[in-house]
Amino acid sequence: MSQQPLHPADQQPSLQDKLTQDKSLQGKPSQDKSPLENHIVDSQDFDSQNSNTYKQENQLQLNRKQDVQQPVIGQTELPKRNALFRGGLYLKKFAHLVGVLGEGFYLIFSKKLYKNPNDPNNTRYVQYFCRQLGSVFNVKVQVHGEIARQPALWVSNHISWLDVAVLGSGARVFFLAKAEVANWPIIGKLARWGGTLFIRRGSGDSTLIREQIAEFLKQDVPVLFFPEATTTDGTRVKKVHGKLLAAAIEAQKPVQICLIAYVNQAGQLDNIVPFIGNQGFVENGARILQMPVVTAHLVALPSIDTREHTVDSLTALVQKEMKEGLAKLHQEILH
Repeated sequence: MSQQPLHPADQQPSLQDKLTQDKSLQGKPSQDKSPLENHIVDSQDFDSQNSNTYKQENQLQLNRKQDVQQPVIGQTELPKRNALFRGGLYLKKFAHLVGVLGEGFYLIFSKKLYKNPNDPNNTRYVQYFCRQLGSVFNVKVQVHGEIARQPALWVSNHISWLDVAVLGSGARVFFLAKAEVANWPIIGKLARWGGTLFIRRGSGDSTLIREQIAEFLKQDVPVLFFPEATTTDGTRVKKVHGKLLAAAIEAQKPVQICLIAYVNQAGQLDNIVPFIGNQGFVENGARILQMPVVTAHLVALPSIDTREHTVDSLTALVQKEMKEGLAKLHQEILH
């Protein structure tokens, strides 16, 4: 897949189509496998020793294959800065963030998006806002190939809360989020008026959400959600929960898989962006504000026709395509 800039056709001087561009560097991951040692044996022990050597060679080859498939998690070092410098950096980033949020509210009220948040025409404003938001956090988005603009049920792997800004920069979609986000100060209002759908996990609300998504899809409104229902470190795809995929079958719309990978300046998967473990949002956000430029690689796979699928068969296929697609993306971007 060839690398292209992010929707160059959209880059115009207007407010809606401005795109901030960053510069990124890539390096090379390390490989630490040593060659198999030669063995000197007596003639009477040759057969057994040769057999052991053959087994060792096979095991070594298997280990090498596994190493190729398993991407390396980088250890990005945050710049060592004193408290005064960090305070100045946070203040600068906070001012930038406030400006972007203010611009988002300006779009909502000037374009009257709040009157019909899920109007398909609103996705261009959502895309513009996501691009601006990504620039606050030193994230450069690199799109591989082309991302189609079609009414589909979009799914993606999930690594961080930054995924929304990255995916929204490349794809014109509305997002599905957990219900708690709706109650967040400022962000909650912005998300709701920006067309986000909210779901209460572990409740019967998923049935209602599925029905809502199906209705949106029938009206050609694109919706994106994270079927893993949790975040990962970016090396793999966890179990796909396919209950909401039924909406695409009901609406007779395709499923569009979009995959994301964050790479640091050393050419390895970034270890700061993933929102995993016992990290709090504030802790993770503070680390991200200090990190060097990170490149978010984004690729869309061929869409899946859902008309001949059951929920189970579609879920299995989405799981397979996401797993294989992410492995292929890693092979192309990690050096």
